[in-house]
This record gives sequence, structure tokens and C-alpha cells, in this order.
Amino acid sequence: MNSTRKTLTLAVAALALPAMVSSAQAATSFIANSFYDQQHPHSLNGYIEWAEMVKELSNGELQPEVYTGTVLLAPRANLQGIQDNIVQVAHHAAIYTPSEMPVANAVQELGFNYDDPLVGILAVTDFSLNNPTQLAEWKELDIVYLGAYNTPSYVLFCREPVRNLEELRGKRIRTAGSTVSAWVEQAGGTPVNVPSSEMYSGLDRGSLDCASNAANDLIDRSLWEVAEHTTLLPTGMYWSGPQWGFNSGFWASLSDEERDVFKEATAKAMTRMIVQYLGASEAALEEAASHGNNIYEPEEDLMASVEAFRDEALANVYDKARDEYGVEDPEALIDDFIATYAKWDALLSDVDREDEDALAKLAMEEIYNKLPADYGIY
Repeated sequence: MNSTRKTLTLAVAALALPAMVSSAQAATSFIANSFYDQQHPHSLNGYIEWAEMVKELSNGELQPEVYTGTVLLAPRANLQGIQDNIVQVAHHAAIYTPSEMPVANAVQELGFNYDDPLVGILAVTDFSLNNPTQLAEWKELDIVYLGAYNTPSYVLFCREPVRNLEELRGKRIRTAGSTVSAWVEQAGGTPVNVPSSEMYSGLDRGSLDCASNAANDLIDRSLWEVAEHTTLLPTGMYWSGPQWGFNSGFWASLSDEERDVFKEATAKAMTRMIVQYLGASEAALEEAASHGNNIYEPEEDLMASVEAFRDEALANVYDKARDEYGVEDPEALIDDFIATYAKWDALLSDVDREDEDALAKLAMEEIYNKLPADYGIY
């Protein structure tokens, strides 16, 4: 164990150890952690409401203790927290640990090419629970992946109007991910790699001209105050890493019935989470407009630039997976994801996209009910 990992383990072991109690007579208590604040869909729908579903579906036999924000673990520490059994289940963004999750990050390179979060969350879950290369990565990390998150398409929040390529040129734009950064540079802007927590201060000070993130941040992070101009240019979605990643020992200690509870609760919470996230983003745009913000559709040349770069990125994604992330058979990996996304695009074509119950039922039928009985038992 390296010194950083040992320090973290010792620092929070006292919090974790009393939480997991199991016996034939007692309920099973465990710690669940999401580093987003409690009102964010990933925490509110993905953990707080999910925990209530787990308790209800298990008739109180499973008792989650939910932490949100960074009170327990910093965002980059959640993978280690799962592995060390500090938490028994947690959200972890693979972008924070690229060396530990090269496969998940290689697949995330496709995020710039897609802009349907509902298709995305179900396709990513299906792929991540079934693709052999991705499954091998979860096993090597000694975690059990149970479900995805997916952001809405990132858009541009700017201090000045950015509706076309001429207005974008020379702008310093906060980006998330290497592909969108490469597009910004090709389009004539300057990508700036800072955390989303620094968007407000950067826009306020003028060290950023624009920032790229999900539209709900106009309200959730008050960006409407410092960025009066929003352009609905799709600049990628993010999904890398588990929304629900389980400690493998904890998962193995559960009964089949308890694992089934987690699968059902996750199907319900996952579909509710993305429907609510999309709703929050739409509401944020309306509220920002009510404050006097301007909301633009991208002009033809700006949208054409994104679409052309998508084709270029797709052509290069295989080499990037091999050369940057060390994937031995990138064609098999990437093509499987593309096929899975197309499968879910078709499956959702006749489903009410706001019917959370229908979406959860589809997730159970097409994903969770098809998992082998020993899924995640290493």
C-alpha cells in the first residue's frame, strides 16, 4: 500500500468500519458516497432516492448510509475508497484516474460524437456490464460496476456572444476532455483545462471567455451571473466510470436476493436520474432567460465545424485507444460500443422518453435480467 493510500485509509477507517453490520438477525448497513452536492441529480436521484428504493425493495434489510459532497472522500479518491472498503458503493469519474481506468477513458473519447443522454446512459450501462475488455478492467480494479451516469450534452456559456466561428476565434474556453479541446483549438479558440468548480471565478475575472458544461450549471453554479450568452452547441457528453461502483467483497457477501434488490433499485434510479437531469437542464435555460440571459442556437458554420470534427475524431479513436490508452484490440472495443449505442437508439425509438417506469422496465428486461447469476463474484 503506498503512503497516500495508507493515509487515506487510516484517516477515514473509523467512519467506515462501524457502518457495515450483517448477521442473520440484523439488517446490513453500508456506506454509499457521491461527491456531488445533495441537490445534483447524481446525488439526489442517484444516491438519496436510490437509497430509499434499496430500503423499500429489501423490506429494510439493506440500510444505506448516504454521504454527498466531499465530506467523506474527495472526487479523485472514490475509486480508492471503494477498493479499501471505506465506502461499499460510490460514484467515481474515470477521468480522474486515467492510468487506472484506460479502457473506460478510451471509450469516453466517443463522448464528443454523441448528444442523446438517455440513449447514452443505457448504452453505457449495457456495454460496461457486458463487454469483456471493460469487465476485465473492473475485475482488475477489484470493483463491481452496476450502472452508469450520463451528463446532458455540454453547451457553451460565454461572456460575449459566440454564435459562429468568427465569434469563437481567439476565445479562451474551459473544456472537459481531450477531444473537445482538440476541436476548440482547430476551430480557432484556446482550450483551458480547469475544473468545473473554477468556471464561475474564471468567467467572472475574465481569464475564461467561455466554459463548456451541462446547462443546469447556469443555475446550480449561478453561471448566468457571469456568462450572459449561452450557445446550444453540443460539445460532448460524459459518462466514464461507475455511477454505482461496489466494493467486491461487500458485493460477494450479499445474497442473490440482495443483489437483485440493488439491480432493480439501480435500474429505477438510473432512468429517473437522467430524466430529471435533462429536465433540470431545460428548466435552467428557461430560468437563465428570465434573468435576461441570451440563449442561441449555433449558426451553420459553427455546427458544421463540430460535425466535421466528429467524423475526424471517430476515424482517429482507434489509434488513440491503442496508442494513448494501451487497448490491445481497439477495433473490437470501440465497435462494440458503437453497436450498443445503435441498439439502444432503436430500443428507445418507441418509448415515452419521460416515462420513468417504462424506461426502468426496459433497463431490467434488456440489461439486468440478462446478467449471469454470478455477475461480479470474483
